[in-house]
Amino acid sequence: MTRPLAELHVAVLMGGLSSEREVSLSSGRECAAALERQGARVTRVDAGRDLGEVLTALQPDVVFNALHGSWGEDGCVQGILETLGLPYTHSGVLASALTMDKDKTKAILRAAGVEVPGGGLYDRREVARRHVIAPPYIIKPNAEGSSVGVYLVPEGANGPQAEVGADDWAYGEQVMVEPYIPGKELAVAVVGEASGPRALTVTDITPVKGFYDYEAKYAPGGSVHRLPAGLPEAVFQRALRAAEQAHVALGCRGVTRSDFRYDDVKDVLVLLEVNTQPGMTPTSLVPEQADHVGLGFDDLVRWIVEDASCPR
Repeated sequence: MTRPLAELHVAVLMGGLSSEREVSLSSGRECAAALERQGARVTRVDAGRDLGEVLTALQPDVVFNALHGSWGEDGCVQGILETLGLPYTHSGVLASALTMDKDKTKAILRAAGVEVPGGGLYDRREVARRHVIAPPYIIKPNAEGSSVGVYLVPEGANGPQAEVGADDWAYGEQVMVEPYIPGKELAVAVVGEASGPRALTVTDITPVKGFYDYEAKYAPGGSVHRLPAGLPEAVFQRALRAAEQAHVALGCRGVTRSDFRYDDVKDVLVLLEVNTQPGMTPTSLVPEQADHVGLGFDDLVRWIVEDASCPR
């Protein structure tokens, strides 16, 4: 967008239909407030299945997509916005669909030379019956974010995670099972500038207790973020370059966040997944990294809007 922010009517999409609804509401509130502080006219939209009709009536100049998870982050909403011809933020239809599918993401990254974990997709009921790979391993939905439905099966476990086979399991019939990589949890934000994607820094994340799950990500004080991460310089640079490489290989736009595990004993760095609409909550990693490199929250939100376009 080339017009000043103060001249724009921005529709901020939040909430939505996924299991990450509450996180999205928080992201949307923060971003809407940042836009209003800078003079934009903002309409907050709790996105539902009538989204096309709502946006047709509103006729905003730009759509800020603060949705997380399925439907809002997987290409579906992006397709609606493309159909309506509305400039919007973050990645387009194809990149959004690819990155939401962890199995397809791994295939593309592997082909691009980015190291990813082993494992693969398995029927969830088979995973609930027996160890499909040797523990320790991770079970997670193939198309969810925010560590929703993620389980760690530790070494020496008597059996797999029974919840995956339950009748009320809501995350698909196939699940991703990956070897657990010990060591550090790392994250790298990438800003997809016109001159090329720029990785900001590396954050080392330590959960206060247990595993880096949903609560550790979003509860105040649930994890400790160290940035820049205390890594050997060569590893630090590998993480930055891998995140930029992933951003490009998947065709992403705007801001992304790549999540890594680093085994500092074996010197193994693997990219777990790429988030095309990372959290913008008070505890989120991307705003922290942006602030660390001198890009304040309001400036980051403004840049995301300025980067909006259609098609993506």
